[in-house]
This record gives sequence, structure tokens and C-alpha cells, in this order.
Amino acid sequence: MNKFSAHQKVVLSIILASYFIIILDISVVITGLPKILAELHFSSTSLSWIQSAYTLTFGGFLLLGARAGDILGRKKMYLTGLAIFIVTSLIISLAHTPEVMLSARAVQGIGAAILAPSTLALLSVNFSDSHDRSRAMAYYSSVAGIGATVGLVAGGIFADLLSWRIGFLINVPLGLLLFFAAVKHLKESEKHSGQFDLAGAVASTLGMSALVFGIVNSATDGWLAPVTLISLLSGVILLVIFLLNERNAAQPIMPLRLLNHRIRAGAYITRIFYLGGMVGFFFFITQYLQLVKGFTPFAAGVAFMPMTLVNFIAAIRAQAFSRKWGDAQLLGSGLLITFVGMFCLTFITPDTNYIIGIAFPMVLLGIGQGLAFAPMTGFGVHEIEARDTGAASGLVNVSHQMGSSLGLGILVVVFETTVQSNSNSVEVLSQRIANTMTMSALMIFFALMTVILLIVRRRRQPDIINEISV
Repeated sequence: MNKFSAHQKVVLSIILASYFIIILDISVVITGLPKILAELHFSSTSLSWIQSAYTLTFGGFLLLGARAGDILGRKKMYLTGLAIFIVTSLIISLAHTPEVMLSARAVQGIGAAILAPSTLALLSVNFSDSHDRSRAMAYYSSVAGIGATVGLVAGGIFADLLSWRIGFLINVPLGLLLFFAAVKHLKESEKHSGQFDLAGAVASTLGMSALVFGIVNSATDGWLAPVTLISLLSGVILLVIFLLNERNAAQPIMPLRLLNHRIRAGAYITRIFYLGGMVGFFFFITQYLQLVKGFTPFAAGVAFMPMTLVNFIAAIRAQAFSRKWGDAQLLGSGLLITFVGMFCLTFITPDTNYIIGIAFPMVLLGIGQGLAFAPMTGFGVHEIEARDTGAASGLVNVSHQMGSSLGLGILVVVFETTVQSNSNSVEVLSQRIANTMTMSALMIFFALMTVILLIVRRRRQPDIINEISV
């Protein structure tokens, strides 16, 4: 940040810290899952809703949050989202039943849905110079990967030495600090007249929630169970209603024209597959380390450090690699390295050596994620018209959260159904987790194929990371 002015450094720090706590709250809970399961009496399948309750409302209301920023002002919506995030973090930290925790997580996701697109859009408001904006965007993109891995480490430390609740409680003082700093230093964006597409937001959120619930429910009741079938059918119907609404709405939260550009469409699909695969690594490997290998939450958090360190280095170097290789090649390389790392994890057993079988694949995943996120984000807002800035920024984050929700739902089914045994032995648990890694690797492979078919095969594109204008 050395070349930014003093004011720009303060503004960028506020924006990056805000986005960081959003991403952090997705992962900080993961290393504490075994303790949350025991303390609040979750079942193995309902445990996944700690993540899904947050990511579904996050993704479902992101586009509405982005539209609200365009109409009401992005600073105002930033402050609103941050306030909701602070209050719900406090409630979660005090929760003593699954119902209270999941309800608060769902509302917290709405706060994040208002906050996240505002942070990205505020970059363009506060960094008018294209060169400054591109550099700020590189920092912003790196936060997505770094926040997830740092959350795992911090969550493990909190769960083991203090309490998993600290991971949420810490958002209160940090959020208040950011709130008052934003009031003082952030400038408001230009407001535009428009309408809120509430019907679209509700239909998309309920549709995705029903779809994920049906997928997860199939793990315990089967695919032909009435509840499963009704949920899946309801989800599909609601999503069709959402698409019809977007086609006919005067001001849709997701203008379908955003999907007409092959590179952008490819970026959204890639992000869905990629996050669907990566969520399995985060969710299940922490359980492998604690329940199979016997690591404490603190040790499990520290065990993710190889990924955290190389991810940070790769993310910071991504802009330089982009200038040398081009964004399409950088993205493809990142996904290929991620796939190799995930494939290595498909061979884990109770006897797997940590250094060779876990840490080395983590290094590959960290490198791949660090290289991939910046160009993936850039392609998602490639050649966007000014009127669609907020919607496109929101759609990038929607793809991120929807991929996580759907991916985790599918992986829970793989975990529960691919090994027919009632035993809770470490051998059975290890095999189930290895099977989820196989499915995760397959999702990463699909992401790689999407990039090859929709992005890399096109003629050489401009350097998006360095020329991006949101």
C-alpha cells in the first residue's frame, strides 16, 4: 500500500478489514465444529447448516444488497450491513441451542449480503484512478482466500484455548471500530433512482434453501422420501420463478444480460464449482485432523498454516504473474495446482503422515487458491457497463456463496451414503472423508474444464487484474 495516499490507505484498510470479517466468519467456525456439535447437540447432518444457513442467505440477498447500494447509497448500506453483522455476531456468541444459533447465522448472512457488495463497489468510489483501483482490487481479491484460511487457524486457537464463541464475539469490538471509522473516512456514492426486486431476492433464497435442504435430507431419508422430493421440486420451481421474474422485472437484481458474455458466465460457473470443491476441504479436513488424527482444535488450526502462508504469498504475487502470463493462463494454472492438491487428499487414511499426506497437499491448495481468486474475480466483472456495476459485483459473491452451499450439501450426502456402516471408527470416518475429497477434486476438475472451454480457448484477453474497472 506504500504508493497510496494516507487517506486511501485508511479507506482501503476499512474496506479490506470489513470484507475480511465476512469471509472469516465462514471459516472461523469450522475448526470449532466438533466442540459445537457436542455442546449444542447438533447431529452430523444438521451440523452443515451452521455453514449453509449463513451462505444461503448471504448468497440469496447479495444481489438485492447490491441494488440497494445503487439506489440508497453504498456507504449507507455498508453501515447498515455492518450493524446487522455486529448484532448477530453477539447473539451467536451467546447461543445455547441449535435453533438460536442457526437463526442468528441466517440473519448474519443477510447483514453480510448487504455489506459485501458495498465493500467492492466502494473501491470504485474511493479509488477513481484506474491504476490505483486495479492495485486496490488485487488486495481485495487476495482477502477472499486469506480470510478463509486465517479463520481456520484463529477458530482452532479460540476453540481450544478459550471458546469457539470468541470467534464471533470478536466481531463486536472490531465491527464497532470499523463502523465509526467508516462514518468518518468513507465518502458516499452517487445515488440512482430505481426499484427493489424483493420478489427476486426471496424466490432465489427460498429456492436455493429448498434445493440444499432436499440434497442434505437425502443423506438420512433417501432421494425418494417425500420430504426430499418436495424440497427438491419446490427449489426447482422457485428458481424457475426467479428466472422468469428477472426476465420481466423492470429493474431485476440479476439482469440476465450479465450472463450473455461468455467470459463472465464462465467465471461465475467456475467460481461455483471451485467453491463447491474447496468447502469440502475446509469442512471435512478439520474433522479428519481432530476426530481421526486426534489433533486438538488449536493443533488443527495450526495444521492449516502451510496453506495460509503460501496462499498469502501467491495472492500478493498474482498481479505480477498476471502481467507475465495473462489472466486466463493464471487462472487455469491456479485451478490445475488446486486439483492436484485435492487429488492427493483422496488417499488419506488413519495412518497418513501429516507432512507428506496433508501439509504438502495444503501447500498446493494454498498456491492454487492464491493464484486463482484474483483473475476469477476479475473475469466476473469483465466489460461491465456502469449501470450493472453493483449487480455484477453482487453476482461474483453470489457464485461464491451458492457454490459453497450446494457443494457442502452434495458432500454431506457423499459423506453419509458412500460407506455403508454404522461404526464410528476412525477407519470408517477416514474413508468417508476421503470419499468427500474425491468429489471435491471432481468439482475442481469441472471448474478447470469450464475455464478451458469458456475462457482460455478464446483469443488472448486483456490483463483484467491490471486493467479492471468496476
